Amino acid sequence: MKFEKHLPIQQLKPYIKYFVVSENELENQYKVFPSSGLVIGFQYKGQLATLKNGTESKLTTAGITGITDGFKIFKNSANIETVLVYFTEIGFTHFASHPANELFNQSLSLEDVFDKNSVAEVEEKLASASTDNQRIKIVEQFLIGQLKDIQTDKLIVEAVKLIYQSNGTIRINQLNEKLFISQSPFEKRFRKVVGTTPKKFASIVRFNAVLDNLNEAKTLTEICYENNFFDQAHFIKDFKQFTGDTPENFKRFL
Repeated sequence: MKFEKHLPIQQLKPYIKYFVVSENELENQYKVFPSSGLVIGFQYKGQLATLKNGTESKLTTAGITGITDGFKIFKNSANIETVLVYFTEIGFTHFASHPANELFNQSLSLEDVFDKNSVAEVEEKLASASTDNQRIKIVEQFLIGQLKDIQTDKLIVEAVKLIYQSNGTIRINQLNEKLFISQSPFEKRFRKVVGTTPKKFASIVRFNAVLDNLNEAKTLTEICYENNFFDQAHFIKDFKQFTGDTPENFKRFL
């Protein structure tokens, strides 16, 4: 199995966190937990599907997954090879005319978002490429071709920064006060750029902070209160929504 990260060229750094080239010789089923940005996948070999309530839904070979508020289960065929594009929190909006929130909890064909011919061209080039560097360059050129000449919403960038600084524990009314904006217009702008509400985004950031804490020598009670959960019941409920498991069981298998 291979999962190698590649950093983007300078022009794409504000919008793309990194690329991943992933390969797996074995058929596999796995969970993906909520993350703070949208992800594009190009399967240049093999097939990917989602599993929900025992039903398998095959995904197109070029697809995009929006921000989710719960875990997703994926199943890959044997000998799958993929290039993944991980957007920054504000990155997607600089490439597509769709508001990011339209992809919330969705896994769509890339043709639903970008020009069909451009997507097909990328897939053809990836199929004939022989090295990972070539594949990354092909995807970078595709993204540069889609890049729009628009201003970054600096208020939303600042909001994302403040949420991360608090590990997702900041209250939304505190955000509104710090940014000198009322809740309704702020939420509308945030959803359009980031892909979900500020409150939901903060809960995802907090969840990922909890995951990091689980690797440390702390009790679950300490983790619960350090991350500003009201009580253990709320902590367990949120954790199960994001992982499908209790914190205690999850920690046992780390």
